[in-house]
Amino acid sequence: MSFSRSARARMLAALALVVGLAATTAPAQAAPEPPPPGQSHRQPGYGPERNEVAATDAPPQLRAATAGENRQRGDHRGYPRQTELRAYPADPSDKSIKLGLSPYHALAPKLNELQQRSDRVSVEVAGQSGLGRDLYLVTLTAPEHPAQSWIQDHWRDKIENDPGRAARDAALRAGYKTPVWINNNIHGNEWEGTDGALRVIEYLATTTDKAALDLLKRNRVYLNLTANPDGRVAGTRANASGFDMNRDFVTASQPETRAMREMVLGKQPVMMLDEHGYVENTLIEPTTPPHGQNYDFDLYIEHGYANGLAMEKAVQALGHPEAAKPEIPFRDYEPGVWDGWAPIYTAQYSMYHGAVSYTIEIPQRVNNDAYNLPAAELQRRSKINTDVVEATIRTTIDYADTHRSELIDNQIEIFRRGAAGEPQRQLPDGFVPGFGPEDRYTTEFPRAYVLPAGAGQRSAPAAARLVDHLVANDVRVQRAERDFRLAGKNYPAGSYIVDMHQPKRALANVMLETGADISGKVEVMYDISGWSHRLLWGASVDISKTEAPDVRTTPVTVAAPTGAVDAAPGQDLALSVTDGKDVLAVNTLLGQGRPVHQQADGSVVVPASERVAVLEVAKNLGVRFTAAPAGERGPVLRKPVIAGAVAADELLVLRELGFEVRPVSTQVLNNGFDLSRVDALFVSSGLSYTGLNPAAQQRVKDFLARGGVVTRGATGAAFNAAAGLLPVTAVAGREDANGVVSVTNGTGPIATGAPESSFVYSPLWFTELGEGVTAEQRYAEQNPLAAGHWLPNEDGQGPAQAAGAAAVVSGVDESGAKAVLFGTEPLFRAHPKGLYAQVGRALFWAATR
Repeated sequence: MSFSRSARARMLAALALVVGLAATTAPAQAAPEPPPPGQSHRQPGYGPERNEVAATDAPPQLRAATAGENRQRGDHRGYPRQTELRAYPADPSDKSIKLGLSPYHALAPKLNELQQRSDRVSVEVAGQSGLGRDLYLVTLTAPEHPAQSWIQDHWRDKIENDPGRAARDAALRAGYKTPVWINNNIHGNEWEGTDGALRVIEYLATTTDKAALDLLKRNRVYLNLTANPDGRVAGTRANASGFDMNRDFVTASQPETRAMREMVLGKQPVMMLDEHGYVENTLIEPTTPPHGQNYDFDLYIEHGYANGLAMEKAVQALGHPEAAKPEIPFRDYEPGVWDGWAPIYTAQYSMYHGAVSYTIEIPQRVNNDAYNLPAAELQRRSKINTDVVEATIRTTIDYADTHRSELIDNQIEIFRRGAAGEPQRQLPDGFVPGFGPEDRYTTEFPRAYVLPAGAGQRSAPAAARLVDHLVANDVRVQRAERDFRLAGKNYPAGSYIVDMHQPKRALANVMLETGADISGKVEVMYDISGWSHRLLWGASVDISKTEAPDVRTTPVTVAAPTGAVDAAPGQDLALSVTDGKDVLAVNTLLGQGRPVHQQADGSVVVPASERVAVLEVAKNLGVRFTAAPAGERGPVLRKPVIAGAVAADELLVLRELGFEVRPVSTQVLNNGFDLSRVDALFVSSGLSYTGLNPAAQQRVKDFLARGGVVTRGATGAAFNAAAGLLPVTAVAGREDANGVVSVTNGTGPIATGAPESSFVYSPLWFTELGEGVTAEQRYAEQNPLAAGHWLPNEDGQGPAQAAGAAAVVSGVDESGAKAVLFGTEPLFRAHPKGLYAQVGRALFWAATR
């Protein structure tokens, strides 16, 4: 595959770039060697590797040393807004100690001391980690009276909600304090962002330098000191729930991610950094293409590239040979190697809220295998890394101060274009040095999206969940006060409308559009390339491409209640299990000892005598029960106990669905785990049948004589073959292939009523289905990939070969064990919420004899 320009050409072109008052010409140097495509910079644990390590239970929640909440002091309305932070017990096992860095338990005392010494530093607790550690949001700014803080908040609101007037407000443009946000340590074993930030905090809090003091009169600097304190202490990339939070922003499944989201929404930064590690020499974004097609890229790349070059120069000025040749992917790498396509990353997500944003990768590896190096060497490396962090933060603050008017104007213009519904700008070649055809990714925004109420809605709980998620992300949603017609279709009152003439139309669209098949654009992608809340979250969402809604509406702050029982007293009650909330409803009733019967199509029936309990569940969970059809109720379900050899994301979702899950793996089973009280075995990660010792294999065989199995992915397919369950041939696609796929559903207990879209990562499909095996779901006959990146693997197996093949199969083996095999990813990173019910139905069916 050829591209329009080489990485070297981009680098040479960058030497001529001079921007505004702060000229930042990169010094001539040899182009750094780009990484092998898709290899050297990839970090473990977020792709096909998740099939290898089974999740375990997280440790119990940590308790602070002092009781009660953090105690606020000072003026809550102005600045400083200082907090007496609660202390945590000293933890000598904290992995940062060996590196000579700040252990988590030392952060609160340090921040308390700085707050006592300075009225320029404020600390607020922005939330808690999964294990209960506080998340510290530090604000650096000159003191403000309440009235001064009020006008700053007013101007920030005006920039987003009245951008046309904001652009003409001379007082705003002169007096608005430029917000800059620095995010640190989102990956727990990439420690030094926290320590570099502490250096900057201490300097700006205590310096007497007039230039620094004047800077704090014109700017506010916000620092999330450690986004992942649990991972910092444990020395793990993921948080305590096993999630890589730098893949979570479009979903926000984790409390730490939601806290960061609130920082972005509440502070509305014009620039931001996300400090990471480790890439030899240092990596400084902007990214390679593909660039997110919803961005107003012209309002990002000019300042994005200029400050990238400025940070490069600052890092080089440190004089560390280990950081002498920083790499800027936009300039130095081929397309796809370090892309900015997905909104899952902190930096790329922040762009949708008006920030010029960056991921920074510091140079000297100290984690993973390198952590075993002598302490002296690790501390030498960490010192270099901390210097690099400090240099990038200082440079970005200075750049934001120097270019504050332009950056404020940029952010206003992003929101103005969105509110006005203007098309994206077409950028010419050379808009910045090296910009070319391969950098052009744009879309056409529809006029509106509609989530129909009433009979037109697939799943009321799904619609409510999606509406609440959109609102939580600052997407404007309206609710129609009367019936209306739009794009040739009638809608009842109560339907939800996402009018795309809104400031954050780009974020609304990146969540609701289908996406794009970019397989032919680039050879590799860094991470996922497809997602769609419209197609994967279970709600019905219609599109009006050009016609504007014309109906009186009410702004939505929270979705309307959806729970109901649409059956007369004395009638049996039916629930179509098509949403995760439906699965939770079933498990809730089973947990109360209520009789729940399973129908052949996977739906359930509850006797009329349980109406009071059903009413309560419907109200609490927002699910809708209807009158059951006449005829047999079907077999009685029992609440299944699941032995789960699953990835961390799957464990979290299964428990959210109300299942009792006992984590297992090859080692756990070999150690004698008792399967006698288990009803179903879920196998997707960390369990090899051939790796079991004879005693464990016998226990599995005994289990199969009375229990069922659900599998997912390559690990699950291998278990199925080795255990001799269903007679099928599993065919594997390329390991990094992923995206939204079109499917056709059967009428069996697993896929009846499922969405016509699914998600794949390392896709599988099943051929040569033996006797008694049912294709519950198939890939579409033509072009199954709706959005994402899926190329054939070395064996030539790609989407064309998967077309029409079985994606999900079910059957009963010779011993009577029911088995379901998923070639799709219905629980992937807790994102495709509309697919959860397929797994719930599979477990209910497999666990029932």
